[in-house]
Amino acid sequence: MGKKIEYTNGELTIIWQPELCQHAGICVKTLPGVYKPKERPWIQIENATTAELIAQINQCPSGALTYRMNKEVK
Repeated sequence: MGKKIEYTNGELTIIWQPELCQHAGICVKTLPGVYKPKERPWIQIENATTAELIAQINQCPSGALTYRMNKEVK
């Protein structure tokens, strides 16, 4: 199993698997305020809504970007 890097906004967690990434650039083109390959961290999840992030992640052709909804903590 390859490396996984997670980014969260509290409601949603993005899981990035760099070894799967094909560098198609759809993430950067769709949400340039979130995906900034020249910056660290390169995913700035706070710059989009959860709905925008889900819509973009669902377009990732390689499956390198996936997500999970965080369970509400009581």
